[in-house]
Amino acid sequence: MDKVSFTQMKDGTKEDYEFLTAHEIDHTKHTAKRLLKALVDLDEGLSGYQITRLGHSVQSASRAWRDGADIDWVVSALLHDIGDIYAPYNHDEYAATILKPFVREQCTWCVATHGDFQMVYYGHHLEGADPNKRDRHAGHQYFDDCATFCERWDQASFDPDYDDLPLEFFAPMVEQVFDRRPYDPEVIRPGTREPLVNPEVAAER
Repeated sequence: MDKVSFTQMKDGTKEDYEFLTAHEIDHTKHTAKRLLKALVDLDEGLSGYQITRLGHSVQSASRAWRDGADIDWVVSALLHDIGDIYAPYNHDEYAATILKPFVREQCTWCVATHGDFQMVYYGHHLEGADPNKRDRHAGHQYFDDCATFCERWDQASFDPDYDDLPLEFFAPMVEQVFDRRPYDPEVIRPGTREPLVNPEVAAER
């Protein structure tokens, strides 16, 4: 079988759906490679910054790595703007949706809300923008984590003179994260907080 027999889902057979399930499982095994390609495609997106959108992504991840952050944080930093091309009005939610089955809840929440937190840096320059937009999340258990994510890795990563690690350096980490069992409770760990900055690990890197 290379195609299902039905034209309406309700007419599908057991054989059809077993075939589709196997086909889809095989497809998911290549998610990391597709995401790495999508990162490269960010260079085709609109950018008036001093570095490209891909450059911003690898610089954010490089800073996270050098801060001693764990793999969930590093991969989240790398992919946090991957929605810029396809979801310019909710790129943060887009990226978080991709990450959600495979990284800690703490990281997903910070990626999903980082757009609100970034407003503190530039909202006061734009008419109608709210520089205090992040205050709607005040009291959330991950509020300080997202503030740190933005301060240390996101807003700081537009420097053409920074020594970025190459995308190839992060590829094995992306592969490792997206090879995980989706929604594994031992990975998602709701309510768990891990430090963004780990001086002991940073010193070893």
